Amino acid sequence: MFEFDPDKHYPTETESRVVIRFQDCDPLQHLNNAKYFDYFFNAREDQVPKLYGVEMIDFIRKYHAAWVVYNHNISYIRPAMVGEWVRIMSRVIWHDHHSVLVEYYMTDDSKEELKTLLWTTMRYVSIKDGKSTDHGGAVVDFLMAVSDNVDISKISIKDRIREIRSHLAK
Repeated sequence: MFEFDPDKHYPTETESRVVIRFQDCDPLQHLNNAKYFDYFFNAREDQVPKLYGVEMIDFIRKYHAAWVVYNHNISYIRPAMVGEWVRIMSRVIWHDHHSVLVEYYMTDDSKEELKTLLWTTMRYVSIKDGKSTDHGGAVVDFLMAVSDNVDISKISIKDRIREIRSHLAK
């Protein structure tokens, strides 16, 4: 069961190294557009328990609520190719009382070329009635610890692409 530890350092970014599988590619040997979602979500699902010591089912059982996706914004910049090793990073870049915005991005293996950026917005909902509910208890502390808290009212996904590319170039 998840217990927030205020003395623990919680990294804000997860990272995975994965290979692009043949069965996930189109005839041009590019990763199929829909498969990016699988790669992103699987990478985060693998990394969150390792970094934070929590499974999503822990939150659901303890707080009787879960995050559900209500928006995706994805930019395909460079194709990921069959057999290519890539890096997948993810982080919570913003949250409020009932929503979170998780940013996922994919680079080449050397982390020099940005391939894709995805923003996924999720609402926290009660599993009892399916209605929005506020983050409560240690969930708020956890989100504060793992979030970059970017002011999303002042930045677009195109701005983030420029920022990430600039960061990768250094």
